Amino acid sequence: MIEFMPYVWALVTIAAIIVESATADLVTIWFIPAGIISAIVSLLPVKIEVWVQVLIFFVTALVLVIMSKTLFKEFFKKKPIVPTNLDSVIGKDAVVTETINNIQGKGAVKVLGKEWSAITLFDDETIEKGSIVTVLEIRGVKLICTKKQ
Repeated sequence: MIEFMPYVWALVTIAAIIVESATADLVTIWFIPAGIISAIVSLLPVKIEVWVQVLIFFVTALVLVIMSKTLFKEFFKKKPIVPTNLDSVIGKDAVVTETINNIQGKGAVKVLGKEWSAITLFDDETIEKGSIVTVLEIRGVKLICTKKQ
């Protein structure tokens, strides 16, 4: 049985590579180096028992998992989502450049250096040119605004 262990470890390593390549969540990544180390141990001129090789495999994988949770924590940490493009205007203050009147279908604001079509949250509300508004949301290509208090 000991003479077949290099092949067993090669199969374990290949299986871990296949599973890891099929997922994006680092599921079996730690078994790949553990399998390689166990294969090297099984090829040593001194014959090492199978249970010792299995122990080396699991200890190596465990050490790598612990290292990933501590040493590599910053590398694997999810980055906060930073609003860009359209989402970056939500919550910002804007200057009304054309009186906003939903009934007439008119209105424009300037926010973050760009001019946008704008409407108010309520149809009966009119916001005069030069007023400061807050962008609440985006509907289609129009900003939904409310007058800043």
